[in-house]
Amino acid sequence: MQLTSFNNITTTHRHIFLSPHFDDIVYSCGGTLGVQVSCGIRPLIITVFGGVPSADLALSPLATRVHQEMGADVTKGAGDMVERRRREDATACEYLEVDYLWLDYLDAIYRGTPAYYTRQEQLIGGEVNPADLDIDRQLAEDLLALHDRLPDAAWYAPLGIGRHIDHQIVCSAADRLVQRGAKVYFYEDFPYVLTAGALDARKQELGIPFEPRLVEMSEMVQIRTAAAEIYASQITSNFANRETMGRSITSYTHNIRPVETVHLERYWTPR
Repeated sequence: MQLTSFNNITTTHRHIFLSPHFDDIVYSCGGTLGVQVSCGIRPLIITVFGGVPSADLALSPLATRVHQEMGADVTKGAGDMVERRRREDATACEYLEVDYLWLDYLDAIYRGTPAYYTRQEQLIGGEVNPADLDIDRQLAEDLLALHDRLPDAAWYAPLGIGRHIDHQIVCSAADRLVQRGAKVYFYEDFPYVLTAGALDARKQELGIPFEPRLVEMSEMVQIRTAAAEIYASQITSNFANRETMGRSITSYTHNIRPVETVHLERYWTPR
C-alpha cells in the first residue's frame, strides 16, 4: 500500500527501511523483506530521493548520460523518467506486499542550478555539496520525530558503500537515529558492495566499530531476484543484463557464509 505522508505511518510499521532511490532496498534487502512478510510483518520502505523534477529542468551532461543508460525517452523531460521509476517501484512493492512512501527530495543528478554534481566521480565517491546539508538536516529531523512516535521500530539504512552522494546523506541522517538510541541496522549497498574492498573501506571511513547481524533468506533468493527484475530501467546500467544480475544476487548472498545452500543478507550495527 502506498502511503502519502509521515502521518500515515503507524505503530504497525515495526520495520522501516530507508531507501535512497527506488531500487536500493529491494536490491539490498529483498530477502529480508520476504522473510518478514512471510512472518506476517508489513515492512515499510521510505524512498528519500523520490521527487519528480520540473518539466523544464535542463539536464546536465551527466544526468543526460544517466537517462540514456536508463532508456529514457529523449523527447520527454526528466520527470517522465522519474514517473517511470515510480511505476516500477510501486509494482515491486506490491509484488513483495510491503508498504511504501516516496519523499519529494530530488535525486542528486537533478539538484542545483547549475548542477551540483556534473561528473561521475563527484556523484559516486565525491563529497556532499554544502547546499545538500539542508536535506541531511531536514531528513534527520523528520526521522527523529518519527522515532519519537515509534520508539520500538527497527530501522534499516544504507551503510554508504560506494559513497554515492545520496547514500551518504541517508546514512548520515540515520546516524542521528543511532545517537538517539534507535535500533538501526545498516545494510550493504548492493551492487556497490560487489566491488572488492568497498565494504571494508566504508567501515574504515566511518571509523566506528560494527557488529554483523545475519538474516537467513535462502528461500527468498528467487523472490529478491524477481522483485529486482521489476526495475527494468536499472538493469543495463547496474548489471548489463538480467542473467548477470541474478547470478550476482545468488553468489553474493551465498558467499557471505558459503555453506551448502544457505543464502544470507548481512547488516551492521554500531557497538
